Amino acid sequence: MTLRLVVVDDHPIVRDGLAGIFALEKDIDVVGQAGSGPEALAVVAERDPDLVLMDLRMPGGDGFAAIRQLRERGGRPRVLVLTTYDTERDIRRAMAAGADGYLLKDLPRDQLVAAVRELMNGSPRTHIDAPHGSQLSLTDRETDVLALVADGLTNRAVARKLGISEATVKTHLAHVYTKLGVLDRATAVREAWERGLV
Repeated sequence: MTLRLVVVDDHPIVRDGLAGIFALEKDIDVVGQAGSGPEALAVVAERDPDLVLMDLRMPGGDGFAAIRQLRERGGRPRVLVLTTYDTERDIRRAMAAGADGYLLKDLPRDQLVAAVRELMNGSPRTHIDAPHGSQLSLTDRETDVLALVADGLTNRAVARKLGISEATVKTHLAHVYTKLGVLDRATAVREAWERGLV
């Protein structure tokens, strides 16, 4: 069965790049593209996709509103956020609006494709952002950051300890949240501990 996908991003080059990635997959068919939230709603109504790959911040109507409206319609499609915005607030807003998963645009191509397949195969909501499932691994730096967070250090303290900026700490934590499928520090620490990652 072929998965029908709609790509939503306000940058045409990004849409084309994503379409090119999925064009290499025999079981995934990009049936439409959109450059804004309202346009996405129209394309979804016309093309009836299984999954929407949704950017969040777009001129003319953002992804948050589009996700909410898609959920209000009920039924398909599922929504997987793909964005550069990695703040806890954005992640919480997207998931609260009804997104089924949240990924960052620096995710490697193979992991993006794997995440899409996992979501459509019915993986639990809290794990759809972790393409490798039980084989999930954190980078050394992500592990260092998470271990210090587990010790109760603030982002600023972690940054000083590791000799990096506070913004970099936040980025590492956002990647950890995405990999673990969680939305906050406490849950990330617990999930990582249960998986033996820290």
